[in-house]
Amino acid sequence: MSYLLPHLHSGWAVDQAILGEEDRVVVIRFGHDWDPQCMQMDEILASVADQIKNFAVIYLVDITKVPDFNTMYELYDPCTTMFFFRNKHIMIDLGTGNNNKISWAMSDKQEFIDIVEVIYRGARKGRGLVVSPKDYSTKYRY
Repeated sequence: MSYLLPHLHSGWAVDQAILGEEDRVVVIRFGHDWDPQCMQMDEILASVADQIKNFAVIYLVDITKVPDFNTMYELYDPCTTMFFFRNKHIMIDLGTGNNNKISWAMSDKQEFIDIVEVIYRGARKGRGLVVSPKDYSTKYRY
Protein backbone atom coordinates (compact mmCIF):
# COMPACT_ATOMS: atom_id res chain seq x y z
CA MET A 1 0.00 0.00 0.00
CA SER A 2 3.02 2.29 0.22
CA TYR A 3 2.61 3.23 -3.46
CA LEU A 4 -0.54 5.19 -2.52
CA LEU A 5 1.36 7.59 -0.25
CA PRO A 6 4.00 10.19 -1.16
CA HIS A 7 7.63 9.22 -0.52
CA LEU A 8 10.41 11.63 0.47
CA HIS A 9 13.72 10.64 -1.14
CA SER A 10 16.22 12.99 0.55
CA GLY A 11 16.92 14.71 3.83
CA TRP A 12 16.22 18.04 2.16
CA ALA A 13 12.78 16.83 1.01
CA VAL A 14 11.95 15.71 4.57
CA ASP A 15 13.00 19.11 5.94
CA GLN A 16 10.95 20.94 3.32
CA ALA A 17 7.88 18.81 4.06
CA ILE A 18 8.16 19.66 7.77
CA LEU A 19 8.97 23.35 7.16
CA GLY A 20 6.43 23.92 4.40
CA GLU A 21 3.30 22.78 6.19
CA GLU A 22 1.79 25.58 8.29
CA ASP A 23 -1.73 24.42 9.11
CA ARG A 24 -1.55 20.64 9.25
CA VAL A 25 0.26 17.95 11.22
CA VAL A 26 3.01 16.25 9.22
CA VAL A 27 2.95 12.49 9.83
CA ILE A 28 6.14 10.74 8.70
CA ARG A 29 6.52 6.98 8.66
CA PHE A 30 10.19 6.01 8.77
CA GLY A 31 10.95 2.44 7.70
CA HIS A 32 11.10 0.15 4.66
CA ASP A 33 8.36 -0.50 2.12
CA TRP A 34 9.16 -4.23 2.15
CA ASP A 35 8.96 -4.67 5.92
CA PRO A 36 5.78 -6.54 7.04
CA GLN A 37 5.26 -4.20 10.01
CA CYS A 38 5.57 -1.15 7.74
CA MET A 39 3.18 -2.72 5.24
CA GLN A 40 0.57 -3.02 7.97
CA MET A 41 1.14 0.59 9.05
CA ASP A 42 1.08 1.79 5.42
CA GLU A 43 -2.28 0.14 4.96
CA ILE A 44 -3.67 2.07 7.93
CA LEU A 45 -2.04 5.32 6.74
CA ALA A 46 -3.37 4.93 3.19
CA SER A 47 -6.88 4.13 4.39
CA VAL A 48 -7.10 7.17 6.72
CA ALA A 49 -5.23 9.65 4.48
CA ASP A 50 -8.44 10.93 2.92
CA GLN A 51 -10.24 11.25 6.25
CA ILE A 52 -7.48 13.28 7.92
CA LYS A 53 -6.44 15.37 4.90
CA ASN A 54 -7.88 18.56 6.41
CA PHE A 55 -5.61 18.49 9.46
CA ALA A 56 -2.75 16.12 8.58
CA VAL A 57 -0.51 15.12 5.69
CA ILE A 58 1.29 11.77 5.49
CA TYR A 59 4.73 11.01 4.04
CA LEU A 60 6.89 7.88 3.91
CA VAL A 61 10.68 7.84 4.26
CA ASP A 62 12.94 4.86 3.56
CA ILE A 63 15.56 4.81 6.34
CA THR A 64 18.24 3.15 4.17
CA LYS A 65 17.87 5.63 1.27
CA VAL A 66 17.61 8.60 3.66
CA PRO A 67 19.83 7.77 6.67
CA ASP A 68 20.11 11.45 7.70
CA PHE A 69 17.62 11.16 10.57
CA ASN A 70 18.46 7.68 11.90
CA THR A 71 20.66 8.85 14.77
CA MET A 72 18.89 12.17 15.36
CA TYR A 73 15.48 10.53 15.90
CA GLU A 74 16.85 7.14 17.09
CA LEU A 75 15.21 5.23 14.24
CA TYR A 76 16.22 1.70 15.24
CA ASP A 77 12.79 0.06 15.03
CA PRO A 78 11.55 -1.47 11.75
CA CYS A 79 8.62 0.96 11.57
CA THR A 80 8.51 4.35 13.27
CA THR A 81 5.85 7.06 12.96
CA MET A 82 6.59 10.64 14.04
CA PHE A 83 4.54 13.83 14.12
CA PHE A 84 5.51 17.43 13.38
CA PHE A 85 3.58 20.70 13.47
CA ARG A 86 4.92 24.08 12.30
CA ASN A 87 8.51 22.82 12.20
CA LYS A 88 8.28 21.39 15.71
CA HIS A 89 8.43 17.76 16.72
CA ILE A 90 5.27 16.94 18.67
CA MET A 91 5.69 14.31 21.35
CA ILE A 92 2.84 12.05 22.41
CA ASP A 93 2.52 10.26 25.74
CA LEU A 94 1.35 6.77 24.81
CA GLY A 95 2.16 5.24 28.18
CA THR A 96 5.09 3.30 26.73
CA GLY A 97 7.89 5.46 28.12
CA ASN A 98 9.00 6.70 24.69
CA ASN A 99 7.13 9.93 24.01
CA ASN A 100 8.92 10.77 20.75
CA LYS A 101 7.31 8.35 18.34
CA ILE A 102 5.06 5.37 17.66
CA SER A 103 7.42 2.44 17.12
CA TRP A 104 4.92 -0.25 16.18
CA ALA A 105 2.32 -0.77 13.47
CA MET A 106 -1.18 0.34 14.38
CA SER A 107 -4.00 -2.06 13.60
CA ASP A 108 -7.08 0.12 14.08
CA LYS A 109 -7.90 3.02 11.74
CA GLN A 110 -10.03 4.92 14.25
CA GLU A 111 -7.32 4.71 16.92
CA PHE A 112 -4.83 6.30 14.53
CA ILE A 113 -7.30 9.03 13.50
CA ASP A 114 -7.91 9.78 17.20
CA ILE A 115 -4.17 10.05 17.88
CA VAL A 116 -3.61 12.43 14.95
CA GLU A 117 -6.61 14.52 15.99
CA VAL A 118 -5.35 14.80 19.58
CA ILE A 119 -1.91 15.82 18.26
CA TYR A 120 -3.47 18.44 15.97
CA ARG A 121 -5.63 19.96 18.71
CA GLY A 122 -2.77 20.00 21.22
CA ALA A 123 -0.23 21.38 18.75
CA ARG A 124 -2.61 24.18 17.71
CA LYS A 125 -2.71 25.24 21.38
CA GLY A 126 1.10 25.30 21.49
CA ARG A 127 1.65 22.09 23.40
CA GLY A 128 4.79 20.13 22.62
CA LEU A 129 3.58 17.01 24.44
CA VAL A 130 0.06 15.63 24.14
CA VAL A 131 -1.51 12.66 25.90
CA SER A 132 -2.84 9.79 23.81
CA PRO A 133 -6.56 9.02 24.05
CA LYS A 134 -5.63 5.38 24.72
CA ASP A 135 -2.99 3.99 27.08
CA TYR A 136 -0.64 1.61 25.25
CA SER A 137 1.34 0.55 28.33
CA THR A 138 -0.69 -2.67 28.44
CA LYS A 139 -0.51 -3.31 24.69
CA TYR A 140 1.22 -6.62 25.27
CA ARG A 141 -0.77 -8.49 27.89
CA TYR A 142 1.18 -11.41 29.30
